[in-house]
Amino acid sequence: MRPQPATKAASVERLEAEPVNAAHVRKPLYEKRRKIFPKRAEGRFRRFKWLVMLVTLGIYYLTPWIRWDRGEHAPDQAVLVDLAARRFYFFFIEIWPQEFFFVAGLLVMAGFGLFLVTSAVGRAWCGYTCPQTVWVDLFLVVERFIEGDRNARMRLDAGPWTLDKIGKRIVKHATWLLIGIATGGAWIFYFADAPSLLKSFVMLEAPPVAYMTVAILTATTYVFGGLMREQVCTYMCPWPRIQAAMLDENSLVVTYNDWRGEPRSRHAKKAAAAGEVVGDCVDCNACVAVCPMGIDIRDGQQLECITCALCIDACDGVMDKLGRERGLIAYATLSDYASNMALATNDGSTAIDPTRVRDADGAFIDKVRQFNWRIVFRPRVLLYFGVWALVGIGLLYALVSRDRLELNVLHDRNPQFVIESDGSVRNGYMVKLLNMIPEQRTIMLTLDGMPSATMRIAGQAPGDGRRFAVGVDPDKVTALKVFVTLPKEKLAEADEGFTLTAEDPSSHERDVYEANFNRPGEAR
Repeated sequence: MRPQPATKAASVERLEAEPVNAAHVRKPLYEKRRKIFPKRAEGRFRRFKWLVMLVTLGIYYLTPWIRWDRGEHAPDQAVLVDLAARRFYFFFIEIWPQEFFFVAGLLVMAGFGLFLVTSAVGRAWCGYTCPQTVWVDLFLVVERFIEGDRNARMRLDAGPWTLDKIGKRIVKHATWLLIGIATGGAWIFYFADAPSLLKSFVMLEAPPVAYMTVAILTATTYVFGGLMREQVCTYMCPWPRIQAAMLDENSLVVTYNDWRGEPRSRHAKKAAAAGEVVGDCVDCNACVAVCPMGIDIRDGQQLECITCALCIDACDGVMDKLGRERGLIAYATLSDYASNMALATNDGSTAIDPTRVRDADGAFIDKVRQFNWRIVFRPRVLLYFGVWALVGIGLLYALVSRDRLELNVLHDRNPQFVIESDGSVRNGYMVKLLNMIPEQRTIMLTLDGMPSATMRIAGQAPGDGRRFAVGVDPDKVTALKVFVTLPKEKLAEADEGFTLTAEDPSSHERDVYEANFNRPGEAR
């Protein structure tokens, strides 16, 4: 329908858009999916989503190719999960298996971060940074580029299978598959040296698990991002069903302010001339047309809404054309909405009358509550932030103060001791020195306690002693077989046990292990 210049309200084209994924019209899961053809939106939230998409996809695809010089004894890939060596490298940070609590701490921070964001600004994670949202946005970019915007895609979908339609569909799905392959390929590059793995992958010399991983991630990216789209959020994701526990009356959510929009009318000027009360909504359906979830935000808060705010951009554009205030659809809190609704309905005693919230000049009255950023900094949000920050500070302290030298000692279980020909008792130990830096080091291994005892290290300097210099390889575990011997006449010293101390004289790092010495009749 062509816009009519007679009135401002008529200058806005009404889109034939149906909320096909709204709960009251949605069919059961086993019914055939009704396709959604979201129209491209323009505005500040859409621009922000473009920025988020570029940043997140750039980080994901490019990070494996960033180099970080750690010396000749360690890999130079900045971010690497080295399963063979059981290491996790993140720029200057190296995590060993026994330090997995750092990863657990980051997961805890991620959980509380999600609670924090949801409590403050609703489902911002879902609307902007969730991988499903980001890849669906990317797939829609491809779809619009090849098939056109909403109306063109709808005509193409409803039309017969011509050569043009077949060609466009082949190109679109092939591009989606290439994106899926790139997604799976980028993932495997986090687990091996990216250039080397790429070369072996192309030459069909990579391990089978690499091809299986790429195949699985290609399929899931293609199906979730291209074919299922909103169904993943509606049926598969648990977060929409959990988020209600994170929200309260002061959480920001995308809201249709019907206290100023109702009663809606497509012919507002004629209705006003007839003495009818009309709101700001001209029922243009622009908010429905741009929604990637296929819902109508005017129906109120819905599980399906991911708060991407594209409906805000669409509605703001319409309000600009009509010369009215933006914010008919906006981020708002339930407390503000309820207060303004009470004004528009005289505390619920009448139907919505938008004239109650405006003065004689048409401006909003002072009693209308507008969003105030201070409401974000309320006790609940601060509590989540405090826990999140506390965990982060604890991890940072542990990271900064951790030693890069560790000593592990395991007593032989069979036999627990050996009686030598002169009556002396010998115990065997498996000693592991963990050198957690990519540099060769000389570690002093010292026996303390049991003054009469001596130790011998198999394969090291001959003879017995109480202190030995041991060379350890860079960024590796050095295993030593250590024997501690106690003379027959000094066996009573075993009651106190002894300690093994590993120390780096150059850095003064040290680690101590308290060990037991077993003797006849007191094996432990």
